[in-house]
Amino acid sequence: MSELHWSDALSLDMPLMDGTHREFVDLLAAVADASDAGLLPAWVQLVEHTDAHFGQEDRWMAQTGFASVNCHATQHDVVLRALRDGLSAGAAGRLDVIRQLAHELAAWFPQHAQTMDAALALHLRSAGFDPVTGEAAWPERLPARAITGCGAASCGPA
Repeated sequence: MSELHWSDALSLDMPLMDGTHREFVDLLAAVADASDAGLLPAWVQLVEHTDAHFGQEDRWMAQTGFASVNCHATQHDVVLRALRDGLSAGAAGRLDVIRQLAHELAAWFPQHAQTMDAALALHLRSAGFDPVTGEAAWPERLPARAITGCGAASCGPA
């Protein structure tokens, strides 16, 4: 049974981001609920979705003044590596690794969404960024220096 369910607490008031996050939660639930026979295919779908999901957010960050080595993108890289390690383990018959990773993702995602993604959403909204077109209505509000933190004031440069 899935440990993570979509709720208003995960909503960031950005329809495209929220839709992607809801899909992530649904795919993670499919992994948690999968039989042993269905586990690896469900994991593959989650990994493919998450790769696209993180790529989308990373592009938005690049378009709006985040340095390529910011902590948000770095966290995406670390999580994707773990997901791919799960693919390798699952292909070798280690389904327990996938199940443990799914458990860890369910614990990790709410904090990531409510901190790093919330900061990104606020940053995008403050510049009037349209995630569909990639255009900022107020480009003058974009940072003069590349953001190396997650976008929140608490993790910016000292």
